[in-house]
Amino acid sequence: MAKAVKLADIAERLGVSTVTVSKALSGQKGVSEELRAKIKSLADEMGYRQPSTQRREKAGRSYNIGVLISERYLDKYDSFYWQMYQQVATRAVAKESFTLMEVVSTQAEAECEMPKLVQEQKVDGIIIIGRLFEHYLSFLNEKTGLPLIYLDFCDEKADTDAVISDSYYGAYRLTNYLFDMGHRRIAYVGTLLATGSITDRYFGYVKSLLEHGLAVREDWVIEDRDKETGEIDVERLIQLPEEMPTAFVCNCDLTASYLIKKLRDAGYRVPEDISVAGYDNYLFPGLCDVAITTYEVDMKEMARRAIQTLTKKINGESYRQGICIVEGHMVIKDSVRRVTQ
Repeated sequence: MAKAVKLADIAERLGVSTVTVSKALSGQKGVSEELRAKIKSLADEMGYRQPSTQRREKAGRSYNIGVLISERYLDKYDSFYWQMYQQVATRAVAKESFTLMEVVSTQAEAECEMPKLVQEQKVDGIIIIGRLFEHYLSFLNEKTGLPLIYLDFCDEKADTDAVISDSYYGAYRLTNYLFDMGHRRIAYVGTLLATGSITDRYFGYVKSLLEHGLAVREDWVIEDRDKETGEIDVERLIQLPEEMPTAFVCNCDLTASYLIKKLRDAGYRVPEDISVAGYDNYLFPGLCDVAITTYEVDMKEMARRAIQTLTKKINGESYRQGICIVEGHMVIKDSVRRVTQ
C-alpha cells in the first residue's frame, strides 16, 4: 500500500514550511497566489489527500474536530470553558461532525509538547478554547499543519482566526447600567493584562466613566487573579479599598461571587449597601445566593461560528478571515439596586 503523502512531503519538495502549505491548501491568506498555485499543483501531482478524506466522502463531509483547553481553566468548579466546549460539541454534531477534547497540561504548554490528537492524526482541524501560553500558540500554528481557530480569545501578535465575545461593549453597557441606577462611585475588579477579555472589559468600563465625566481611580481598579497562572486569589488579591464605592463591575460572575462573600465578611449587604455586576451569566450552582446582574456571553452563537469557520477552512472554502465578535446581552437580576446621591 502506497505511503500517504503528508504536508511535510510537499513542503520539502518546494522548500517552504508546512504551515505555508497548510495555508495554501486551506485557502488562508499569507501566501502569494503564485505560490498557492504551485503548492496545489504539486499536492495534486503527489496525490495528497487531507486526513479522513475518504471517510468524509462516504459520510457526507463530516469532520473530526480537536478541541484544546488548558488544565488551568478546568478548576474545582464546573468551569465556563467546559460549558463552552459542550456548546462546541453540540454544534459539531449538528453539522454531522465530532469533537475530541484534550486537556493541555501546564508542563505540555511550557515544553511545547504536541497534543496527542495531532500526533495520532485523529483530527482535521483544531479549536483552542481559552488563551494558551504565547510560545505554545506559536508552536501549534507552525507545527501542526492543521487549520486552527481560537475561541474566546484572540492573538494580537499573530494573524489568526478567532471568535470572541464583545467584552469591551458588554462592560461598557454594564457600567452605563450602574450609572442609570444612580451610581457614580464605581470600581472595577479584574487583573489587567491577565487575559485579553479582562483588559477589554476594563476599557469598556473606562469609556463609560469618561462619558460620565469621571476619571479612573487607581484604588478602585482591583486585581482578582495571578497574571501568570490565571488563578483567582481571593485572600491575597481581592482587597476592598479604604474608601468604598457604591458599586463594582467584575470581569466575570465567579469573581463577582467571591467579591460578594468578601463584602459580607466585611459587614456590607449586597445589594442594600453595595451593588455588584458580573459578566458571562454563568456561575456554578450554589456558589452565591444572590442572583448577579450580568452581561451574558452568547456561547451558542460563538460555538456555531467557530465550527462554521473551521469546517470551511478544512474544506478549503472561502470564509471571512480574522476576528469575529459576537454580541451578548444584559441580564438584570438582584445584585444591583438604585441609589440616590
